Amino acid sequence: MNVLIWFKRDLRAEDHPALGMAASKGPVLPVYIVDPDDWAQVDRSGRHWCFTAECLAELREALALLGLPLIVRSGDSVTVLDRLVRAHGITEMVSHTDSGSPWSRQRDSRVADWARSCGLRWTQLPDSSLCPADQPPDLRDLRAVPGVEPGAIPTARALRLAEDACPHRQPGGRVAGLAALDSFLTLRGAAYRTAMAAPPSAERACSRLSAHLSHGTLSLSAVVQATAARQAERPGGPWTGSLRAFQTRLALRETAMQAPTLPAPQMRADRLPEDHAARLSAWERGETGLPYLDACLRYLRATGWLPFRARAMVMASAAQHLALDPLATGTLLARRFTDYEPALHWPQVHQLSHPDTMATPRLYDPVKQGLAQDPTGAFTRRWVPELAAVPDALLQEPWKWSGAARLLGQRYPEPLVDVGASTRAARAALCLLRRQTGQPPRLSPRLTPRPAQDRPLPRPRQGSTAQLSLDL
Repeated sequence: MNVLIWFKRDLRAEDHPALGMAASKGPVLPVYIVDPDDWAQVDRSGRHWCFTAECLAELREALALLGLPLIVRSGDSVTVLDRLVRAHGITEMVSHTDSGSPWSRQRDSRVADWARSCGLRWTQLPDSSLCPADQPPDLRDLRAVPGVEPGAIPTARALRLAEDACPHRQPGGRVAGLAALDSFLTLRGAAYRTAMAAPPSAERACSRLSAHLSHGTLSLSAVVQATAARQAERPGGPWTGSLRAFQTRLALRETAMQAPTLPAPQMRADRLPEDHAARLSAWERGETGLPYLDACLRYLRATGWLPFRARAMVMASAAQHLALDPLATGTLLARRFTDYEPALHWPQVHQLSHPDTMATPRLYDPVKQGLAQDPTGAFTRRWVPELAAVPDALLQEPWKWSGAARLLGQRYPEPLVDVGASTRAARAALCLLRRQTGQPPRLSPRLTPRPAQDRPLPRPRQGSTAQLSLDL
């Protein structure tokens, strides 16, 4: 019997349980569907597709080495699958589950209804787990369904995706993912525990695997096993704490992926500031007048990535200080993050926009964050060159500089809000809300849990993932 293997967000040929299952059943038809409705969603962007297209090109090469073509088709998922099943005598379909966006879950529900209606067996396997992986599937006898035209991988323009300049975006594909994993575990990761929060150091010290996990060029189980193998070597020094901290964040990611998906946050229109559209536009451009916040927003636009604490500060500042609609800002961030993972992104946007829902509420002051995370000012100056003349001591508060009159409102904008006043207002509102709901009105000064060092890998407690911690 002929078996269709449907690739979704598992773009690799190795360490792929669904492909192994398909290979054990008969000739295989590997398929990837480019659904225009998917790419028309507001949380999709050109940088997402460019990364995906690179993954697909490499997956096609990897499958070719196994004697399989990657069949790429554009169109409605049910329509494409129905046509392929009928044309090539498909008797069974295998895929990994996709916990992604509401759109993808609705798509899979429609596909399930179609499969039942035509009597097609569809087996969905979990894509990854923190449990040890099974032995790699035996693909030596892999056979392809003959006589199928592979089809071209469409361009972003063909999908009508707007131009999305991201000059420093990570490249897609399994080769790049494996290279990042190897360099992290052998060289870059030694400083992970102490350097993972601030953008200047985190760009190198973090694993940079999140985009590869989100697109499935690497499986989580493979990363966990590689990390455990590195720990078994007992590298010593800073590696001990850094590898343990990385394990903890992998566990955080897995736990968050399995949590129920929260609805996208919404703010009542009558609670938005009158100049909401102008504020949102300034925030999107990185022209809020708050230097470190603007630097992070511009860095994200150019790279598609931010370390976890900067992600939390960017989202929390939008809601807590600028009073922006979290649905609008969450959508803009989703479009900017190359590693956008809907199952992680939206629950954490919800928590950061509603800190009363956190186990330990946190408020983020972008001025204090700039002083703490960019003490030399090098990161801020690189991405906000308009501030070149501002003295180091006043870089994060240029409105206090004696030359502010020649700068603000001309080369660099006046701050949209008084951060001190907005922090006090947010704190007062949060404390009032917690009293009304019977919760203790406390705010923790800690922004991240202390990394585990010498104790076994813990299962993270509920509510501990409100740091947009998918960046790793």
